Amino acid sequence: MQTLIEADRIEVQVLVDNVTDTLSTAPAFVTREWPALMRAGMRRIAGAGLCCANHGLSLIIRAYSGQHVHTLLFDAGPVDYAVEHNGRRLGIDFGAIEAVVLSHGHWDHAGGLLKAFELMRTAAPDRRPPIYLHPGMASERALRMPDGGIMPMAQVPTPDELADAGAAPEVTDTAQFLLDDMFYLSGEIPRVTSYETGLVNQVRRTSSGVWEPDPLIMDERFVAVAVKDRGVIVFTACSHAGVVNVMLHARDCFPTQKLYGVMGGFHLSGETERCIPETVRDLAALGLALVAPGHCTGWRALNRLVQTLGEDTVVPLAVGKIFSV
Repeated sequence: MQTLIEADRIEVQVLVDNVTDTLSTAPAFVTREWPALMRAGMRRIAGAGLCCANHGLSLIIRAYSGQHVHTLLFDAGPVDYAVEHNGRRLGIDFGAIEAVVLSHGHWDHAGGLLKAFELMRTAAPDRRPPIYLHPGMASERALRMPDGGIMPMAQVPTPDELADAGAAPEVTDTAQFLLDDMFYLSGEIPRVTSYETGLVNQVRRTSSGVWEPDPLIMDERFVAVAVKDRGVIVFTACSHAGVVNVMLHARDCFPTQKLYGVMGGFHLSGETERCIPETVRDLAALGLALVAPGHCTGWRALNRLVQTLGEDTVVPLAVGKIFSV
């Protein structure tokens, strides 16, 4: 039986997300982008001083225990300039990052990795943070277009490229605890629901050069943290496995610890909009206190989540936000 060591509290800062939204009111435990920028030193509101939104996700997760804090980078967004631009403006201490997880092998989560490690190495030259990679991330992937053609995706950095950038790559599909057992990195996520079927038009190139169907994206994994007096918070970057499958697996991983919330991309836009009703129904049945959708969730799913779960539970992600739980 697995048990996460509980953090006294956590802070989650959104380094990259599809959305910028600093004007909408937020609950007391959420700091919006502009106050976060002011905390980091902004003294004049100007476009050049604000964060940029981009199609991707990157979260800085800090887990506090007494006087100690562990910091993990969960994904790095789609492109180098988003990580650097937002990181500098938000005052991110890249030297404090102790470990990095790449959730799955897609460009919109991996494109900023080399820049992130450059910033980490500049801030802490003697540290080589581990980056946890699933072996299936190395596949070359593409989308099959409606006319039957192939649109290739940018490949994620290789372990050798990441090592050259200052990382210590750990390539494994094994579930494991990280950073004094305060973070959990899952193994492959079982697919148990009938309606969560992945990215149906994705293909990958075989060693013989043939493009074969690759809808399930079995290299996708989640990270979980437990917070004292609340429960387990799950971080899911894109939910190609299906966010309900993600949460059901998290519940199975920690049967003695309550599920408190889920944060990340739920991938309920585009072709997967068809399963919004079932997804929202089954998320509601889990009784979560916090649902924080972002990145690829889509506005239709966000609307349905708010209608069903209410604004006290659903708090969308946006670039620069800080969630203090």
